Amino acid sequence: MTATRMGRLARWGTLILLIPAWAVGGTRLWRTDVPAALDTGGLDVGRFFAPDRLAAAHRYSVVADAIALAGTAAGIAALVVLALRAPLLARRIGLGPIGSGVVVGMVTLVTLWFVELPFGLARQWWAARHGIAPHDYLAWLAAPWATLSFEAGYALVAIVLVMALARAVGRSWWLVGAPLLAGLAVLFAFLGGYVAGIGTEPLPQRLRDDVAALEQRQGVHVPVREVAVSSWTNQPNAFATGLGPSARVVLWDTLLDGRFGRGQVGVVVAHELGHVAHRHLWKSLAWLALLAFPVAFLVAEATRPAGGLGSPGAIPLAVLVLTLAGLLATPLENAVSRRYEAEADWAALRATRDPAAATALYRGFARTSLEQPSPPLWDYVLFQTHPTLAQRIAMAQRWRSATRRRAAAAPRAGS
Repeated sequence: MTATRMGRLARWGTLILLIPAWAVGGTRLWRTDVPAALDTGGLDVGRFFAPDRLAAAHRYSVVADAIALAGTAAGIAALVVLALRAPLLARRIGLGPIGSGVVVGMVTLVTLWFVELPFGLARQWWAARHGIAPHDYLAWLAAPWATLSFEAGYALVAIVLVMALARAVGRSWWLVGAPLLAGLAVLFAFLGGYVAGIGTEPLPQRLRDDVAALEQRQGVHVPVREVAVSSWTNQPNAFATGLGPSARVVLWDTLLDGRFGRGQVGVVVAHELGHVAHRHLWKSLAWLALLAFPVAFLVAEATRPAGGLGSPGAIPLAVLVLTLAGLLATPLENAVSRRYEAEADWAALRATRDPAAATALYRGFARTSLEQPSPPLWDYVLFQTHPTLAQRIAMAQRWRSATRRRAAAAPRAGS
């Protein structure tokens, strides 16, 4: 009994001792180059978006959000059932603890995929009904297989690692497992850059000089390529991924189909290069490392009644705990994401010096993606990983006003 109490005190003491590190690390990671005094609120959306466009975006978002919430609830319910049934399943597999754990992990992942499938089809149908996706459900189904396989591989490696640690060191596995899992995330983020490059093509010649100029202004040089997605979506997008030599920017071909002008495409490229220049993926991984210890401790404690993570039957319960912890952390994750996205917007304005193109781009997103320019607060907190279109336009307008004031004051300062 005394040893048990001492072990518990040691675990909680470790977490308490890490609080200053979290406070310092979180404060530093929260900082961005966006001026603290910049006000991106209070934009009159009626100046930039027609009433019918606002109404259409609202109608679309209401149903899309309902589908997302229903899918999340179904996934949680499936995990509860799996957590109850997994111990019996693990005993019947008979491949040893880790082998059985891998099988149970695969069953969990496949079950979650099948549970999510009808909700994904519903989202695709709803998007197609509103003209922002084609009615090609086979193409939509086939599109993410490379990414899904990569993510499944990451999950299975993590299961093997955690189970091996739990069986070797017992309930204190999380003290060693948390940093190892953070390191594993860095490795897969590095490899993910190469995976994202599969199937991409060089940009059209007309854009290459623009990209080179933007890279020079932002002090980065990474591959910028195009990927074909128009078989399953009409929405424009781009993303930055990878670390170090695997870092790259990928533009969807739907961004380059003529609906957006050269200046607007330049804003998108500058935005993604801004992510690379400000090391946002590295910072996101640092947030993951900060949260790794408390989350791993939570999983270790929650799975203890089921035999701990050395037991294969505890795998679905661990995934359930991770899912619930992720939901609780969603407001923080979204807030961090919005700050980094705002910093990338600010970097794009400084690199392109074209607030008119930025404004036109964000107005276009309301048409091509049916984004709500100013969503309700609950939607903003739970779903929005980017600043709202209204906030992004407001930033461009404030940047333009500040630039004009500086230009007007320059001759007087010289005189």
